[in-house]
Amino acid sequence: MTDQAGYFSRKLGDPATRRRIYTGALIAFFIAGAFQFFHFPEQDGHFGIWSIMPPLVAIVLAFWTREVVSALFIGICLGGVISGNVNIVESFLIPSIGTESFALILLVYLWALGGLIGIWTRTGGAEKFASWASDKMVRGPRTAKFFTWIMGLIFHQGGTISTVLTGATVRPVADKHKVSHEELAYMVDSTASPAATLIPFNVWPFYVGGLIIGTLPLFETTQQSVAFFFSAVAFNFYAIFAILITFLFAWEWLPWVPGKKMRAAIQRSREEELVDRPGATPMTADELTEQKVPKNYNPGLIDFFGPIGALLAIAIIPYVVTYFIMGRRDDPTLLIAEAFVLAVLVGFVIAIAKGMKLQEAIEGFIDGCKGVTIGAIILALAVTLKEVAEAVGTAEYVVAIVGDLIPPFILPGLLMVLCMLIAFSTGTSWGTYAVVFPVAVPLAWAIVPDEFFLTLCFAAVIGGSVFGDQCSPISDTTILSSLATGCDLMDHVYTQFPLAIAAGLLAMITYGVLVIAFV
Repeated sequence: MTDQAGYFSRKLGDPATRRRIYTGALIAFFIAGAFQFFHFPEQDGHFGIWSIMPPLVAIVLAFWTREVVSALFIGICLGGVISGNVNIVESFLIPSIGTESFALILLVYLWALGGLIGIWTRTGGAEKFASWASDKMVRGPRTAKFFTWIMGLIFHQGGTISTVLTGATVRPVADKHKVSHEELAYMVDSTASPAATLIPFNVWPFYVGGLIIGTLPLFETTQQSVAFFFSAVAFNFYAIFAILITFLFAWEWLPWVPGKKMRAAIQRSREEELVDRPGATPMTADELTEQKVPKNYNPGLIDFFGPIGALLAIAIIPYVVTYFIMGRRDDPTLLIAEAFVLAVLVGFVIAIAKGMKLQEAIEGFIDGCKGVTIGAIILALAVTLKEVAEAVGTAEYVVAIVGDLIPPFILPGLLMVLCMLIAFSTGTSWGTYAVVFPVAVPLAWAIVPDEFFLTLCFAAVIGGSVFGDQCSPISDTTILSSLATGCDLMDHVYTQFPLAIAAGLLAMITYGVLVIAFV
């Protein structure tokens, strides 16, 4: 698993970062203290311009400090002062963390998903499958990159988990066929979060669904919000174009590869058989490729296909039957949480049946949960900031001020660009969702109260945030893509950016055309 906790502690350990956090916090609380002193009254469900301060301060601090955990927490504290609920533990943290939607997020993300990855480090199931599949299809650089593309779709959980699993399993194959590390890192990064939003049988619908519950009458329950996420998949144009361009890049069918540095990397690896640029500083990936399979355990394909088969069968089959066959378009059966829990149990049963000690399997499960703990912390703070935004009336104020000023045809593209900038500067798509969705959803509905228009705006936020996260040099997925593939970090950033920009521009053009046609 990844050293996420170590990564964040190193960022917080930087004196300049700490000074920015403390200065930002003092400024925020000085403003809030002035507000309390003058006691501006609440009106029409909001506190005027002060209603935008909690998410705005969180965004600014995240831009400034490049650290999202402290930024979210300070935004929550500020919201508590503004709303008069200074006991944020009682007023916000406990109510939001104690909700059913957040419990589902923890169950799926922290225990089930993290635990499943941990079990695979003991059984060697994912590595065994990758080795078997590569022997069947890889014959040269193109098929090696296509194999990477397939692995990215199979390990479609998104973010750090996808990059670690895909990168660690495909790197030996790609190195053997002299695929440059710049190409490989781009393939891994561009099939991580984009794939997770297009194949949403993972934790993403639960997380985003938790952020939009209550923002409109359309989203009163977790089931409704998750179903809306699924309905918006077809309009997530950034992810669609990113996956398509990556596929064409793998087979070298693009008429022209954007970016001089990427073209040079391809030429260098093919002609000089150098997978890294001379003078590059490749990031080590030894800790990611290390497996802890017991000496007396024989990894097999069943160790991979058993859990992943149970996961996909339980998650997909009921949904397909109820949505397409039974025609329950508004209420399809989604058993994603159940599917993940069953996958973990299947992994346990197979490992023990093949001779692994129960204690060894449990240790793998626990190690996997540890690896995603920082993600659970961000989830808790993000969901809490949404509750704070509701308490101070952020959405109501924004809608009242700018709802009549924004032409409908530019809103999806505007939201996408905004999310690109925020996610690029903060290095997180999930943190961006936390501060944008509670405002963007009611704003879109106020401008054009139509579900199709709302779907376009929703998908634009999803795609724009993924773009910024993917391209940011401080994003954990960018760093781990470089780490897992052994690529120089900035070489990866520079070479993937033109290709990602191409997908982003195509997405914005598509949104503009659709909205103009709709209006």
